Amino acid sequence: MGLEQRLFERYITKGSLKVVLPDGRALAYGKGEPSATWVIHSKSALAKMLAHPQLNLGETYIDGGWDVEDGSLYDLITLLRINLEAAMSEKGGGGLLASLVSAFQKVNTLAASRRNVSHHYDLDESLFRAFLDENMHYSCAYFEREDATLEEAQNAKARHIMTKLHLREGQRVLDIGCGWGGLALYLAEHAGVSVKGVTLSKEQLRVARAEAQKRGLGNRVQFELQDYREVDETFDRVVSVGMFEHVGKAHYPQFFKQVGKCLKRGGLALLHTIGSSKPPNPTNPWIRRHIFPGGYIPSFSELAPNVEASAVDLTDLEVLRLHYAYTLREWHRRFQSVREAFVKSRGERFCRMWELYLVFCQTAFELGELVVFQLQLAKPPHATPMTRDYLYQ
Repeated sequence: MGLEQRLFERYITKGSLKVVLPDGRALAYGKGEPSATWVIHSKSALAKMLAHPQLNLGETYIDGGWDVEDGSLYDLITLLRINLEAAMSEKGGGGLLASLVSAFQKVNTLAASRRNVSHHYDLDESLFRAFLDENMHYSCAYFEREDATLEEAQNAKARHIMTKLHLREGQRVLDIGCGWGGLALYLAEHAGVSVKGVTLSKEQLRVARAEAQKRGLGNRVQFELQDYREVDETFDRVVSVGMFEHVGKAHYPQFFKQVGKCLKRGGLALLHTIGSSKPPNPTNPWIRRHIFPGGYIPSFSELAPNVEASAVDLTDLEVLRLHYAYTLREWHRRFQSVREAFVKSRGERFCRMWELYLVFCQTAFELGELVVFQLQLAKPPHATPMTRDYLYQ
């Protein structure tokens, strides 16, 4: 019996997995749901996965080394997570997929940050238009109901953040990592504030500026190609959504120092970031190579000391659990509906990479250790009410 057979026989206890080996043999393990048939096309693909599963599960998939039948890619990744990941962790292997939970010690200099952002976010607008909501929020939505549409959930997220910022008409807001501008435009339209959004993506900058002009907000929303470390102004409020994952652990003290520097006395900030509910783990090497070079997902134990050492105080912490899983599920569904068009324009290998990325992330939020932290931060004297009632009025 080969190593792969012993591994599957021992650990596949939840759900049912059928493995079709390169020599044509079909082996069945477990019972019940979820279920999938894993067709491995070559001995080299199998050998690579056994040698370095954290990297090569993804590498061999995008190279066409295996496929899924009688089930979906989501079903297979779910099966592997619930059965093999815990077993690998017990052996000190870090998990089969290593989640996306990160303790990757990377120094993101200004030049490195620009390269890393360009790798992912300067992919052309049409790709992101294909699976994001109409306002192109590329971050966790807020599902007030599980059956909410993506548009409803992203608007709810923007409204939730707007409420936590406790905005007043005429105030100035800094949006660090503004993306395609959806949140900045929402705040300007709904709270009567002016917003400066900074990004390192030329493609995001182009789209955001065009949308501001289209909505007649060019006089109140300013978008700049600028690193957060280069901002030398003060604001009533600072917000950062989905950008902190790119800061890098070595720069956490600098990030919080900069937030404090940019906030006026009595100002508020809101940090929305993917985080880990467990102690730090290494970044999955496949995600780091293909999707988010320089990416780093913090545990709360890494955030707290840096907040404590800064000029801002933690005034509220909320942990969003399944919201990102629901968001990614919808992104994946929308991408699959237009997949063939991107096969023609970008090729099968790119589409396999993109769909695996979305499924990896969805299952990490469903079954792994990933959550979303929303930290409300204040520069004394505190501007928030004494109770949280204002968030839900």
